[in-house]
Amino acid sequence: MVNAQLLHPGDAKYEEQMVKGVRGLSVQLACGDVVSPMVVFWSFTKQGSLIPRAVAISNGIESKVEKASVVLGQVSLRNGTLEVRNLQTAAEGHFMCQAMYEEEEEIRVGYFYIELVVLVPVSKPFLQMNNSTPVEGMAMVMTCSVKEGTPPVRYSWHHYTSRDSTGTVAETASGLLNLMAANRTHMGWYTCTAHNEINSQTSEPMFLDVIYGPDEPVISIEPFAINHNGFSANEQEEVIMTCLASSNPPSHYLWFYNSSQVYSGQKYVIAKISRTQTGTYTCLAQNIHLNTRTQTTIILTVYYQPHGKPSCTPFPASNFQDIALQCLWPGGFPPVQLRWVKSSQEANTGGAYSNATSIQRGMDIQNGSMYTCLAFHPGIGEKAVCKTTVWVPGGNPTCSAMATKQNEFLMLSCNWEGGMPRVTLWWRDWRNHVLGGLKQSSNIYVTKSNSSLGGKEFTCIAAHPLLARAIECHIQLEVPRLVAESTEVSLFEGDEVQLGCMLQGPHLGSEVFWYNNKNQVIRPDAQKYKLQQSGTWFKLTVRDTEWPGDSGTYRCAAVNAVGNASLPISLHVKKYPVPPNVTISKLMYSRQRTEVQLEWVTQGSGNLTGFMVQRRDTKRNFSNSSRSVDSLWETAASDIEPDIRDHRLGGLDPAIVYAFRILAVNHRTTGHPSEMKTPVGQKERT
Repeated sequence: MVNAQLLHPGDAKYEEQMVKGVRGLSVQLACGDVVSPMVVFWSFTKQGSLIPRAVAISNGIESKVEKASVVLGQVSLRNGTLEVRNLQTAAEGHFMCQAMYEEEEEIRVGYFYIELVVLVPVSKPFLQMNNSTPVEGMAMVMTCSVKEGTPPVRYSWHHYTSRDSTGTVAETASGLLNLMAANRTHMGWYTCTAHNEINSQTSEPMFLDVIYGPDEPVISIEPFAINHNGFSANEQEEVIMTCLASSNPPSHYLWFYNSSQVYSGQKYVIAKISRTQTGTYTCLAQNIHLNTRTQTTIILTVYYQPHGKPSCTPFPASNFQDIALQCLWPGGFPPVQLRWVKSSQEANTGGAYSNATSIQRGMDIQNGSMYTCLAFHPGIGEKAVCKTTVWVPGGNPTCSAMATKQNEFLMLSCNWEGGMPRVTLWWRDWRNHVLGGLKQSSNIYVTKSNSSLGGKEFTCIAAHPLLARAIECHIQLEVPRLVAESTEVSLFEGDEVQLGCMLQGPHLGSEVFWYNNKNQVIRPDAQKYKLQQSGTWFKLTVRDTEWPGDSGTYRCAAVNAVGNASLPISLHVKKYPVPPNVTISKLMYSRQRTEVQLEWVTQGSGNLTGFMVQRRDTKRNFSNSSRSVDSLWETAASDIEPDIRDHRLGGLDPAIVYAFRILAVNHRTTGHPSEMKTPVGQKERT
């Protein structure tokens, strides 16, 4: 520097520039492009002032900062560059650097002017709403403001409809957001963000609660089923009706059934709906805040299936030439839809409600053909099925005739069980007149009894659509016919005898009576007789026959609705032959005269079955005298075996003199009595 020379002032260097710094940060102000100046002097002139103030100075070896420059920030000087940390807004103004430096061995002076602009970051915005709960359709204004920030400041508005959903509503320069007519889509959280060239800040969120509604309610039903009137449900199902009407605050719901309130709440549950709950259901939605209300009405139809199951029945038609298949399932709502199909094939006939009839030609139907009726109803999860098999029974009809008690009425019966449809039966008389009506499986015709019907023929006619022609069975009415095992019967008295007669042929339930030998009707409770029946055999037993009282003619008589018959049977009761005579060979008292010992012998020939001993009193002894007495004979012993010839009798009274006699017995015939004898004592014998 010793050799350096000062330049002419006109050769001094001048520069101007503008530098921007941010408040609170640091900024470096360079003194031109001077490197290692010999002397540097920095000064500052604040805006609106003409007086510069010293800031810092350096002689190339050391530097010094004016204390008053603290208002500018934390000022330091190094190699001619002024650095201000923690820049303050007071530093906005004009800085001037005066530098003396050596260049090409000449001392030069430079003047550098720097206009420092201090930029202020925007503060956190403050969001305001003139009405945070507007009614839908009202105008409202949102205001966003900052306390500080270097202009220009711009504002952007953000709308949050959910936690994860956001959108920019608008960008403005004034910080105002005008909603000319707030609606429900505007409802949600809002923030505003202030921007300048330095930074951006976002306000705290604020909720815009738009009051609206209620809209017209919408009713949904579970389980979901619709018909031409509205909705439908099956009886006993759980039905859940939910009402939804957009509203803020949320709607309050009332339910009405046929104009009567039944429930309060959004969801109306009927646990087991019944057919009586068919009708109109109205949901009334209320906005308590606005005191507004809307409503909607639906028609709910409750379907219920008929009781039981479908019935399938074939009937004869067209004079037994065709078969009418009838499928019947009455009741239910809506009526059950029925349709006939052949076997398992989906075919044949159209559908009908509750009663479906299909006509089939009998000649085209094979015996044993099966037909199926399908039933459809909303209340049935799967279609119901009933089946029937068309068949004709084997064999032929059976005919019989019988009369009622006392033969007052005559009953003709014709039977032919089985078949589907069942066989139709009717009666026809010998004049080809139809009797009574047509009946199935069994036809009973009852008429008054009349003897003129004897020998007349009646015909039962059986018809079925699967038969090529009718089948007949015939019955001829006959008066009873009787036969006997034997028309003449004989026996010895004392035995019992059985007389029998039998009904032959068709007897129309004939009543059989027995008459005794005195032409009297024998009653079942008669002690003398026993009546028995086994099938068509009728037995009469005569007990303990007597001679000659039970001998004679007995009659078996039969009566039915068309006549009567009688069969005589002759009964001859014989007496047994007289047994041989008896002679007493010994008759003696015991010592005490309380017993006697008898012995006897028989004389002549003849059958015998035993003996009897008879006695009677002849004399009684009194204290001073004896007196003769005559008494009747009484049997003292009987049932004495025929090979016995002696007998001892006891229990006698010693004061009485007895007479004894003996008789031989042949069954019920007694022989002539022996001579009468009086017993002797043992002393008399000696």
